[in-house]
Amino acid sequence: MFAIPLKEHHAKVEWLLLAALLGLMCIGTAFIYSAAAASDANSRLYLKQIIFYAVGIGLGGVACLVPYHSLSRFGTLLYWATILALAAVFIFGAKRFGARRWINLGFFQFQPSEFAKLGFIVMQANFLSRPLDELRMPGIFIKSLGLTAIPFLMILKEPDLGSALVFFPMGLVMMFVAGVPVRFLRRFVSGVAILVALLLVDILLAPPRWQIKLEEYQRQRLLVYFGKDFAPRNGTQAERERAHKVQRDKSYNVEQALISVGSGGLTGKGWRQGTQNSLGYLPRAVAHNDFIFSVIAEEKGFLGSATVVALYTVVLFTGIKIAGQARDRLGKLLAVGVVTMLFSHVFINIGMNIRIMPVTGIPLPLLSYGGSSVLCSLIAIGLLQNVYIYRRSY
Repeated sequence: MFAIPLKEHHAKVEWLLLAALLGLMCIGTAFIYSAAAASDANSRLYLKQIIFYAVGIGLGGVACLVPYHSLSRFGTLLYWATILALAAVFIFGAKRFGARRWINLGFFQFQPSEFAKLGFIVMQANFLSRPLDELRMPGIFIKSLGLTAIPFLMILKEPDLGSALVFFPMGLVMMFVAGVPVRFLRRFVSGVAILVALLLVDILLAPPRWQIKLEEYQRQRLLVYFGKDFAPRNGTQAERERAHKVQRDKSYNVEQALISVGSGGLTGKGWRQGTQNSLGYLPRAVAHNDFIFSVIAEEKGFLGSATVVALYTVVLFTGIKIAGQARDRLGKLLAVGVVTMLFSHVFINIGMNIRIMPVTGIPLPLLSYGGSSVLCSLIAIGLLQNVYIYRRSY
């Protein structure tokens, strides 16, 4: 009884999107193996990544089976379940690298912030799928901002600035596509831009006692990004030397990543031949996750980097095409939310590898090592496929 519907859906699958995903997963496996092979402790990470891919493909397939209108009915439940998971991080979360972002399940380090993005996309799409007259009401705009702000603030508190920053681009783009008046969005973006400018002036130029209190690592990353001296203006020689030592330590990862990218040339040094990685200049704790793009750029050069960017471009433009083909606002918003999430991850991660963005610790979808990120990305792609499969049903 299921043979005909499944055959029809099979014929509607967006194969170009699946081909790009397969290419990214093959590259991810190969270069996680290369990045981790120099360390005995990490040498089998590529096997775990393959398992994450397999589970993620299964979950993404499940996300394709139920029509997205049916899935959207659980948007509120999914959203608040992820909010509860974010709250649980503060109680049960494992602390690593000075942040409490993971819940240790024994067999798996669960990162709720990744799944909160999916819950938010479904909730926001469902919330904004209302008559245009309602979307013009200021109260609806404020409620939509509230849905965006709750996970943003909770993840920022962990602290995880990179994951938190993704929520407002997703929320604002979805609001724009839904038909929220542009004047609302323009006023909000202008206000945020002014606040960010004042924050940067405060951090970079104000005396220490007047500065807004950020996490120390966040302030240091901004100072590194803008090339500001860590040393206090009126500090003693000893204080200046200590500050400069901290500055060298905090700049090290970014500098080595940039050297890795630049040293690859046109065709790279060859797979597993990258000296920055194999000799440990690119720290082994981050080479297979946050800085996997630098490993690829060193070993496969500009051509390898361009291939990665081309595969992401296929994924993103296919997602935009799917959004354009959706016949209802819910499908359009789900697709736009997924595309914006993936684009934000790609832009921020590659940007920090080539120093056009500050380091935020955000993973590169399907290439960086990490179970939660891989599962979230593949489920999100499953939602895209879902919109494509059922685009003629509404």
